[in-house]
Amino acid sequence: MKKKHLKFLKQLVETPSPTGFEEPAAALVRERLAGVADEVATDTMGSVRAVLEGRDAGAPSLMLAAHMDEIGLMVTYISDEGFLSVASLGGVDAAILPGMRVDVHTASGTLRGIVGRKPIHLIEPDERKTVTPLSSLVIDLGMKPKRVKKLVSVGDPITFGVGFERFGDDMAVSKCFDDKCGVWIACRVMEKLALAGRAPGDFIAVATTQEEIGTRGAMTSAHAVNPDVALAFDVTHATDYPGIDKTKYGKIVCGAGPVIARGPNINPVVFERLVAAAEAEGVPYQLEAEPSVTGTDARAIQVTRGGIPTGLVSVPLRYMHTPTEVVCLRDLEATVRLITRFAQDLAPETSFVPGLGGAVTENAEGKGAGADADASDASAAPEGA
Repeated sequence: MKKKHLKFLKQLVETPSPTGFEEPAAALVRERLAGVADEVATDTMGSVRAVLEGRDAGAPSLMLAAHMDEIGLMVTYISDEGFLSVASLGGVDAAILPGMRVDVHTASGTLRGIVGRKPIHLIEPDERKTVTPLSSLVIDLGMKPKRVKKLVSVGDPITFGVGFERFGDDMAVSKCFDDKCGVWIACRVMEKLALAGRAPGDFIAVATTQEEIGTRGAMTSAHAVNPDVALAFDVTHATDYPGIDKTKYGKIVCGAGPVIARGPNINPVVFERLVAAAEAEGVPYQLEAEPSVTGTDARAIQVTRGGIPTGLVSVPLRYMHTPTEVVCLRDLEATVRLITRFAQDLAPETSFVPGLGGAVTENAEGKGAGADADASDASAAPEGA
């Protein structure tokens, strides 16, 4: 990955955007796409959408949605001693919080805090066996109570106080790769399409808000854009480390390429075209069974208006909803290639009606080029813009 693109990914994950407070990340997206898109707009939910007009009249418009909100905490009470009580913004695991450094985002700036808990010496033996509930944890700002109450307000958001780091073999660790890596991919696809002479139809990249509490930004964005076809991008659970039951969750490997979902939440023609695009582009890919609605923006987009044909592409992610989410950078680059090719192959006559759209691949059941390879065998995407 080129340094300038890696820098943008680092900026995204280190820019705070807890659910309902996504403005800093939205500003970063607007800045990135201002010189690329024909139009950039932000709606009243805070979602950012950028439009790259297509070159062919009648070709289907494509919306690519990725959520820019991250999980976090919110101040609910300030004690007389100056300690903060909190509630979760999205799915936060209380077990990971004790001892963590956090950032409290106030009107006057960001304050460093520590999630405190009694040391093990002072915890009764039976208590040591249980997870301390969120309601029993407090945040210590290291300030006098009077100063804390002056600077902090009930309702202030809090994010994990960690950043981006590369490690191992083309791996990276950070908070909120879920789903800042998707926002990075949406921006990169638009840049690729612009350099390649645009897609046949309009391409709309949308950085959605409030996915972590019910795909709310996707609902309003899909209704406003009303595309002919849509892709949601998110992360999915890698199952390539100890303790994960593959018979229950499938085999999903970091470094083995993007993951294409299949199930009721997914339009079958979109699925087939994603597989065909991966095979035509030589992108290794993996399949994931989704037997019900997914916990992604796809669930909202699919049932908007009269129904929008929707697909879901993900990258494998280890340790989801922790401060140490792990992805393989090769998977991100391969996903850009896959979605760019999918967009370029949308011809004016494309139909997405199930059973009438026509198969576009001879091997929709198969794994495609290189999908069974080990992570070390997954090809890196060629460098572009």
